[in-house]
Amino acid sequence: MLSVAIITFNEEKNIARCLESVKNIATEIIVLDSLSTDNTKQICESFGTKFIAQPFLGYIEQKNKAIEYCTQPYILSLDADECLDEVLQKSIQQVLENNSTADAFIMNRCTSFCGHWIKHGAWYPDKKIRLLKQGMGFWGGTNPHDKIILNKNAQLQHLKGDILHYSFYSLDEYITQSNKFTTIQSQAMLLQNKKSNWFKIIVNPMVAFVNGYIFKRGFLDGWDGYFIAKTIAYFTMVKYIKLLCLQQKKTTN
Repeated sequence: MLSVAIITFNEEKNIARCLESVKNIATEIIVLDSLSTDNTKQICESFGTKFIAQPFLGYIEQKNKAIEYCTQPYILSLDADECLDEVLQKSIQQVLENNSTADAFIMNRCTSFCGHWIKHGAWYPDKKIRLLKQGMGFWGGTNPHDKIILNKNAQLQHLKGDILHYSFYSLDEYITQSNKFTTIQSQAMLLQNKKSNWFKIIVNPMVAFVNGYIFKRGFLDGWDGYFIAKTIAYFTMVKYIKLLCLQQKKTTN
């Protein structure tokens, strides 16, 4: 009944946890790997996955390629650094057993930041559509922030439980990844003809901070909540500065 689709690249520290959380509900597990050089393949094969090597196409493109290999009526898409908590595992099992009338399913995602679970602010509940019936949607959005785009009139249902996101183990890792993602985002925005200017560079970061720290109650996560809100604001500024530089470079060429 259920195909699980996962994309990987050098995920030996995360992938076993992800696979362990789905092995009892999955009919098949598809791993589309971007030519890992660590033990990702060996770990995946120990769980009996269908392991496919595929040079990286882009986050959205890679995830769409992964679901092309899925053969079951339901598809669950996860990142390698994610897993299902026990409540969400049971919720998905109930969907499979009852053959729900819904076409797709949305669930909360809870992110770990340097060993602390973030329960407020811009990072929670961070609702994600990750489970859907075959043919009812595809991956879209703007790299690297992908999302599932549902077919018109698709029926959506919320499931109890959380996707647990083991995203950032250290501050260095968080800052490095955020910097990488702002580069990818600015390049994608340029291709979409989105524009940056000094108003967006100054105002958008302030809006991001107030929204995450005040309106979404990031302050309830203490120092972690403050730091996350401040860095989201900072990297919002960086993203628009990078886009402005790309615009200027394009006009001078």
